[in-house]
This record gives sequence, C-alpha cells and structure tokens, in this order.
Amino acid sequence: MKPLVSILIAAYNAENTIAQTVEAAISQTWQRKEIIVVDDGSTDRTAEVVRQFKDVMLVSTTNQGMSAAINHGLPLTQGDYIQYLDADDILLPDKIEMQLAALRGSDSRRILLSSPWAPFYHRTRPGRFVRNSLCQDLSPVEWLLRKMREGIHMQNATWLVSRELAKMAGPWDTRLHFDQDGEYFCRLLLASEGTRFVPGTGIYYRMSGTHSVSYIGDSDKKKDSLLLSMKLNVQYLRSLEDSERVRKACLAYIQMWSAKFYTGRPDLMQEAQQLAASLGGQLSVPKLSWKYSWIEKLFGWAVARQVCRRWNECKSYIIRSCDKVLFRLERVHAFRKDRRFQGTPQCQGPR
Repeated sequence: MKPLVSILIAAYNAENTIAQTVEAAISQTWQRKEIIVVDDGSTDRTAEVVRQFKDVMLVSTTNQGMSAAINHGLPLTQGDYIQYLDADDILLPDKIEMQLAALRGSDSRRILLSSPWAPFYHRTRPGRFVRNSLCQDLSPVEWLLRKMREGIHMQNATWLVSRELAKMAGPWDTRLHFDQDGEYFCRLLLASEGTRFVPGTGIYYRMSGTHSVSYIGDSDKKKDSLLLSMKLNVQYLRSLEDSERVRKACLAYIQMWSAKFYTGRPDLMQEAQQLAASLGGQLSVPKLSWKYSWIEKLFGWAVARQVCRRWNECKSYIIRSCDKVLFRLERVHAFRKDRRFQGTPQCQGPR
C-alpha cells in the first residue's frame, strides 16, 4: 500500500491566505493524504474559512505559538510521512508525489526529502525558484556546514519527513519564537542519513514582511530566541564534526547574525562574543552595505543600521502593495472572462 502523508498546517490569524494554502494541499496529486489544520487561537475568521473544506480536520487551541501548535497537531497525524506547511505558503500540485517517487527501493525512512522553493508576495507567477548549494543530495554535516558558512537555508515546507525521523527528532522547541523551524530541521538532519533533493517541483513561500514569524524587528523575545537557536545550531554541527572548517563555518554564522544584537542588545552581543571565543575566534563590527557607509561615518553604526532596516521595510511594502493590486486585477479579469465564457450561447447542430 502507498504511504499515507499527513499535511500539518499551523495557522494564526490567517483568514486571508489559509484558503489558498488548503486548496493547494487538497490539490496534491498524491491521493493518500490527510490534512490537519491547527488553529492557534486566531482572533479572525481563520477557523470559519477552514470549516468550509470537507475532509480537512480542524483543531483549535489557545494561542501558544507555532511550535506548540505543531506539537499539538503531531500526535493527531496518522501518516507515514509528515508535510509541514505554513498557513500562507503554497505547495505545487505534484510536490509530494515527486518526492516520494524519488525514493529508491533500498532507501530507509531516514532519508530527508527536500525540494526547491520560490518567494512570492501575492502572485505566484513571477516567483523564481531559489538555487543554492543546498539544492543537492548532501550528508547531514555537509548540509549544516553550508548553511552556516554561506548564510543560506531551505524553507521548512520544502521538506517531506518520515514519521520515523519525526519521532527521532522529538517535538518542536516551544522556547523559540524565531528560527524554530531552522532549529527543528537541524535536529532532523542529525537523525537522518542525509538529504535527497528533488528538482522540478517545490513550494511557493509567501513574503509577508513585518507580519512574518521570521521578522525580528525590535522584538527582544525573538532576539533571545535567535541567540538560543544559534547556540543549539553550533552545538548540533559540532556534535557531528568538530574540525577547523566547522569552527570557521560556525564563526561566519555567528558573525552574520550578530548585527541583530550589536548596539541594541549588548548583553546578547556579549554572549555571542563568548560563543565565538569558544570556537577560537572573535566577532568584528557587523558590516553594512556600502550604500550606508556615509551615514555610518556621520551618525554612527546604529543610525545607519536603522536607516537600512527602514528602507528595506519600505521597499518591501511598496513591492508587496503593487503586487497585491496586480493580483486583484488579475482575479477580476479572470472572473469577467469566466462570466463571458459561461454566457456564450452554445453552438447547436443541425436539426
């Protein structure tokens, strides 16, 4: 019998996107599937929207965060494989089928399946799939090494996880409010026999700006979570290999994220320095783009960093707003075209 796949969606105040996400899950060409939505105490119409879909299990909890919601839903799943999915992302129709087809007869359930991902705002058509050095079959240590050394990642819905691996990795860490998926999939990698990258399919990852779980901004809770996640990631990689190349990759990883702490959270910056020292290195002042160097010279690093952040937020908002307008126009055009088609008299044959 073909394996059952459980598509697990954690949702919070996702009334504007959850229908598109669930429709894509239902449209999977892999027939043996179940879809479970965990509503994490939403205050909008998320639950009402989900109830409109038959054969979709809806579970409601009090608001405790994404990790707790997923941990609540996992024991309810029956699948041989787990497909984690955010409530605003979209699976390509053949994503699950192509990944399972890539398994070989001799493969164990400890192979971690991945696929490409494409960022989008509202329209998926302009989305371009990301290609980086993680887009290939890799051993666990090589995958984590590249992630840290190059500052790259694989979006969480790209993975397809066997139940065996999920049990070995354990629950999602409820202490984390940022990079909770990154930390969890590092543990999956530790338990795995390596990754199997499946090209030609994948997922669309919605760029939701400052409303995204992955946006830190001025949140001290997320900055605390980031540092904890960094410490865990370094620990995981060094448990596989504690070599010079690993220590250099870990240092590059800490240096890249240190900009989130510098000046704003000196306590966390000090801890990051201590972590770097344990690796035989030292953190330098985080570098900003050359475009802001004159601001840094005149007003200091903190002001330049703030200008950089605000500009990127403004630019993202403008692009996202324009794309939303185009998305709505395309929907209106498609609706009118469909109405015209339905209203066209059908040709009749000779009597």
